[in-house]
Amino acid sequence: MALPSPRSALRRVYLPWARIPEGRLVELPGRGTTYVTDTPGPSARATPLVLLHALGCTGLLTWYPAIEALARRFRVITLDQRWHGQGIRSEDFSLRDCADDVAALCDVLGLDRVLVGGYSMGGVVAQRVWRQHPDRVAGLVLASTSDRFRNNPVEQGFFAGMGATMLAARGISRSRTAVRAARTATGLRPSDMHDWALRELRSTSPWAVGQALSALGAHHSQPWLGRIDVPTAVVVTLGDRVIPAGRQLALARRIPGATVHDVPTGHAGCVLQAEVFVPRFLEAAATVDARRRDFSR
Repeated sequence: MALPSPRSALRRVYLPWARIPEGRLVELPGRGTTYVTDTPGPSARATPLVLLHALGCTGLLTWYPAIEALARRFRVITLDQRWHGQGIRSEDFSLRDCADDVAALCDVLGLDRVLVGGYSMGGVVAQRVWRQHPDRVAGLVLASTSDRFRNNPVEQGFFAGMGATMLAARGISRSRTAVRAARTATGLRPSDMHDWALRELRSTSPWAVGQALSALGAHHSQPWLGRIDVPTAVVVTLGDRVIPAGRQLALARRIPGATVHDVPTGHAGCVLQAEVFVPRFLEAAATVDARRRDFSR
């Protein structure tokens, strides 16, 4: 029996329609070039919110349903992280480098302190942004994420094997021209969303996904979560089968003063159940923004 093509499989799921903001390639001095969208907020004084995407996605693919709603309160910024979409190409994939890229982007955009929001892998990078650049972070909004991924022997074996497999496949991946998403997305009709989403998915190579998975397997932020000193909200996806809700709640409990905002969605709820997820994420971000005055270093 033939397997369904990615196009036909994608068309079987509901994708919400939303306006896709225009973006541009931004040079991060000494680091490389990445694709950035920068959507103005309601005023020039709106709090900047940098959004970090999930594994195998792009900044737009993870966050496009939320950008318009968030921009009613925040200046909303997305970027493609390393080896994803039109993100920076480097010798290796490193969560540390991804966090440094966020700080470098803030320098380029002239931003002093920002809220950092992250979904799944993006939530891990957001944790590292605070760890590596605490003076740049005014608050954190962590969604559908965890502080550690090698929690049992099965997971330990999976991540170890993934790292070895991707190292072996590295030469094959590097020999091909990276597929880049066509970012001429403004004016999309609802019927065009599936084709656009497929282009976004194809812009990240399997090698990149494997490298990122291996890096996530080595991540362990539990020892320093208790030192996070900025307002933090954790959005818990209750129906998540990738990162169980219990782990997400454990992450929240380890961060002093973190608020919990649960939502009855699965791991892809940021898009596939956006009508439920987006209002809850907006609530979490607004809570962090309002609590900034209560926190001092």
